[in-house]
Amino acid sequence: MSFEAPASAASARRARVVLALLMAFMALNFADKGVLGLVADPIRDDLDLTATEFGTIASSFYLLFSISALLVGFLGNRLRARPLLAVLVLIWSAAQLPILIPAAGFATLIATRVLLGAGEGPGLPLSNHTAFGWFPQERRSLPAALITVGGALGAVLGAPLVIVIEGTLGWRGTFGALGVLGLVWLLAWWRWGGDGPYSATGSGATPAAGATPAADAVPASEPVPEAVPTLGKDAVEAAPDERIPYRRIFLTGTWLGGTFSMFTVMWSLALALAWLPTWLEDHVGLSDAQVSGAVGLPSVTGLLCALGAGLLAQRLLARGTSARLAQGVLGAVAALLAGLCLLLLTRAGSTALILVLMAVGFAVGNAQTPLTNAAIARICPPAQRAAALATAYAIAATSSILAPYVTGLLVDSAATEAAGFDRAIDLSGWLLVAGAVVAFLIVRPDQDGQRTAPADRSPSTVPAS
Repeated sequence: MSFEAPASAASARRARVVLALLMAFMALNFADKGVLGLVADPIRDDLDLTATEFGTIASSFYLLFSISALLVGFLGNRLRARPLLAVLVLIWSAAQLPILIPAAGFATLIATRVLLGAGEGPGLPLSNHTAFGWFPQERRSLPAALITVGGALGAVLGAPLVIVIEGTLGWRGTFGALGVLGLVWLLAWWRWGGDGPYSATGSGATPAAGATPAADAVPASEPVPEAVPTLGKDAVEAAPDERIPYRRIFLTGTWLGGTFSMFTVMWSLALALAWLPTWLEDHVGLSDAQVSGAVGLPSVTGLLCALGAGLLAQRLLARGTSARLAQGVLGAVAALLAGLCLLLLTRAGSTALILVLMAVGFAVGNAQTPLTNAAIARICPPAQRAAALATAYAIAATSSILAPYVTGLLVDSAATEAAGFDRAIDLSGWLLVAGAVVAFLIVRPDQDGQRTAPADRSPSTVPAS
């Protein structure tokens, strides 16, 4: 596993620092998102909320989520990463801190969750876009996986942290603590964050021969990197502002197939976030203590799957394997495995087997998302990468609104609650299988990239003459 870029050791060190900050960014993102469910009971008791009122608060998070991801994604093509991500985290903190006010109730929670969703919608695509600015094409699969791992760590580590804080400071204190953590991250990002040498808004998509990265690429405390080696005779330099009609990107099999497959993965994740605890308690028969431990299994499994897939994809690309196999087919296999596990989940008998299938079925699809992001980035001119990633994510994220609602309809219309959950899980499984088949057939980053971004060639991908 190597992050070294040929430009300089200083740039490579800076790339690792930025990647670590982006992982922390996504961990904070998921912790902010999950805190409401973790303190649901004390909130309902304190504010005397009905289940419908609490559900309304939870759903309000997604009201502006996709719209914000789309709009801010287009801004990411033109604005630098340092101020853009800083503004997002300021929004997150602004959404959490008002809940500390003792008088804050139902209306405040609605308003702050809408604001939080608007701020968090662009988080994942902009994190990937920023990370890709620090790494050449053939080394983007692992950074994308590590950013997904950061989100999983937020889910795994955030739960016990929230429980400890709630026990000492009360449920309002959990929101305030996360708001303060956001401000701490902001200080670190403003000091060490920024755009990389492969960024359209930083140093340029491909540094010109003999040029040094822009000032934002290396902090003042580090030496200025040596000049980038002269490119080989077959290299084609990409102008930072090179653009093509978006329809050429959005009509490729890579973008369409990747977006649809990601939609199916996010459907399963939204189903798990909203209904998995209830299903485990009412259908599987676990106690409250057992449920609190079991709900973390998919996050841990997802972390390992995303990291493993990213490492494997990067090694395959380094050995000359096509991006279709290393990103498209590998991502399709992950989604297919997740779908098959969910289909088997509703037919399993023993509790142990149910937990294994649950952990894999609701998690292994996470390995598909970073591979899809890397594949989509491969077909985009650098100046349009943020918008292309954000648009795909915004469309895929609509499943986060649909999945919990459709599941509720299936549960209410079934003869028994258990039968309704079985139908909902089966539906999610079949969607994942469909997404896997589509991705396998039409996600072809190498072929599509020749038509949409033929000039996007990182220096390290071309051998020197």
